[in-house]
Amino acid sequence: MTEDPFAPAREAGIHRLRIPTPFAVGRVNVYLIDDEPLTLVDSGPNSGISLDELERQLSTLGRPLEDIELVLISHQHLDHIGLVDIIASRSGAEVAAIDKLAPFVENYRESAGADDEFASAIMLRHGIAPEVVQALRAVSQGFRAWGAGADVTRVLHDGEEIAMRDRTLQVAFRPGHSPTDTVFYDPDRRILIAADHLLAHISSNPLISRPADGGERAPALLNYLDSLGKTREMDIDLVLPGHGDPITDHRTLIDRRFDLHRKRAEKIYGLISEQGPATAHELAQALWGDIAVTQAYLTLSEVIGHTDILAAEGRVRELEEDGVVRFEAVNGRAA
Repeated sequence: MTEDPFAPAREAGIHRLRIPTPFAVGRVNVYLIDDEPLTLVDSGPNSGISLDELERQLSTLGRPLEDIELVLISHQHLDHIGLVDIIASRSGAEVAAIDKLAPFVENYRESAGADDEFASAIMLRHGIAPEVVQALRAVSQGFRAWGAGADVTRVLHDGEEIAMRDRTLQVAFRPGHSPTDTVFYDPDRRILIAADHLLAHISSNPLISRPADGGERAPALLNYLDSLGKTREMDIDLVLPGHGDPITDHRTLIDRRFDLHRKRAEKIYGLISEQGPATAHELAQALWGDIAVTQAYLTLSEVIGHTDILAAEGRVRELEEDGVVRFEAVNGRAA
């Protein structure tokens, strides 16, 4: 019999619940921390099926939903926030989120609408056709109901500690995959609840996201690599991710992620050098061929993240004409 990779977490009083989602990534990992307060990390998406499954899995642990006393939110994506309000309403649980995340959760509908406006502008600026942008907005609006707002009753800050009966969790801000990614670290047990900050089976996608302050867009991939570097320095025996199985050697995995992004940046630089100025969308098509409409923003974010790396190194620059940006190699064509 194969050993359960989550057994060490259970021994530490942390139980993984696998909650269904409508998204390609599959089920989301929600974690019950059996302590005082009885704590749930993330929630699953806003659907009856997900709620039923959450309650069923809690009941197998002898814990009705109404017993939850604290909900910690890792970041703003729909599969992590969708059921928070229902859980808090039924249990009276405190809802805690880092300061960068709290306004998004409390103003979910407005925030999601503003995100759509921002994403549309980014897509048009980087070469995606208006009809594709409109189709993606319709898809996003259809998905919006899988998320929901909630009142954040406890605002957390980077470096803060959450004291429980049997453990203390350290709060660490790790933007990149989203602008609000937060991880929770138990230093005594050397366990990190990482949500989507670090996944074993796929590389977390640093999506280009709307800046909360209304300023310039943040370089999501550069921020993500910086966040990974901070996590690499932590003494961790077990990483509990938002999807898939735990990670037991986080430094090796992070080094592989660094290598992946460096190689992809070099490949994109080669394309720009050989083909001349190109939009991010053209570069995405050169890398991955015909892209499904639903993947267009994801792949665009991937390319822009790597051109941000190249621009920071002084190897590419932006050329803007009629509101559309193309990337040009600073040193001309490759030899």
